[in-house]
Amino acid sequence: AGEWWNNDVEEVVKQGNKLGLPPNTSDAHTINGKPGPLFPCSEKHTFAMEVEQGKTYLLRIINAALNDELFFAVAGHNMTVVEIDAVYTKPFTTQAILIAPGQTTNVLVQANQAPGRYFMAARPFMDAPLTVDNKTATAILQYKGIPNTILPILPKLPLPNDTAFGLSYNAKLRSLNSTLYPANVPLKVDRRLFYTIGLGINPCPTCLNGTRLSASLNNITFVMPHIGLLQAHYFNIRGVYTADFPDRPPQPFNYTGAPLTANLGTTSGTRLSKIAFNSTVELVLQDTNLLTVESHPFHLHGYNFFVVGTGIGNFDPAKDPAKFNLVDPPERNTVGVPTGGWTAIRFRADNPGVWFMHCHLELHTGGV
Repeated sequence: AGEWWNNDVEEVVKQGNKLGLPPNTSDAHTINGKPGPLFPCSEKHTFAMEVEQGKTYLLRIINAALNDELFFAVAGHNMTVVEIDAVYTKPFTTQAILIAPGQTTNVLVQANQAPGRYFMAARPFMDAPLTVDNKTATAILQYKGIPNTILPILPKLPLPNDTAFGLSYNAKLRSLNSTLYPANVPLKVDRRLFYTIGLGINPCPTCLNGTRLSASLNNITFVMPHIGLLQAHYFNIRGVYTADFPDRPPQPFNYTGAPLTANLGTTSGTRLSKIAFNSTVELVLQDTNLLTVESHPFHLHGYNFFVVGTGIGNFDPAKDPAKFNLVDPPERNTVGVPTGGWTAIRFRADNPGVWFMHCHLELHTGGV
């Protein structure tokens, strides 16, 4: 599943930055590059998949969208989730899945319904007061021998703001944790990190409102260097970055309380967090209500990690760790931080390099 713009995507981003505003939302969603017949397009712009009665099919679903978490469902058919981000999960059956940008989900679908044509559909999940491309993309699951004149049935997708479905679905994701596929969750933590995710407003004389929206982690907006970070690290080139990214925000506050609209300026810098080789890391990603709460899909390069906990509101270091799943948490490379909430991940730093840890829409920071 992906997104489609009628304009050059790079130009859309440049225009947004020039104005100091978020970039325009996409014009359509797609399944295998095609939006489907719910858009003003002909039948040739619909992906169709032929199935045979009684057979089981593995669907590898990838959210290739830039911005939107997506619900996906197949009309009349249940799906059995068996894998996320190329890691086996304890199988469970569901009528719909939720998948964030950059995530993958493998499901088994049995062609055991009355032969016909059934829509597969994807549409965004957004439970924050933000503009989103809310159009539904469709493809067709077509039983062998059924003519194209039969009208497909639409699936029942969760409502676009169905937070309860999103939280309950993610809670069902568990690592297989078998003898063959163990979940080696770090039980002892060497380094604890706490990163707040927020939006700031920085001065910009040439922008539309004299200001520019800036995404940040711990109140720092990442500045992309002109020399590669790994190159600078390897060849010891000075002045490209500093290794002083803070382990926690400069000032604690009520992160998910009433919307904060004052003093939203962020500092800019190419600041990295230095982590000891083979040490274990726990990182809590905390959404904030700076301008607005919002869900954030975060991706860590070079690693898988275990999603040991998640919750709504402010992370409580005194109470929340007691509820962590340290037995069979899902293992991923991309995780959605819930709107107005937090997510805790753990991993072992055993892959030396300079790796980005970033939100899929906005590049926030890096780490060594």
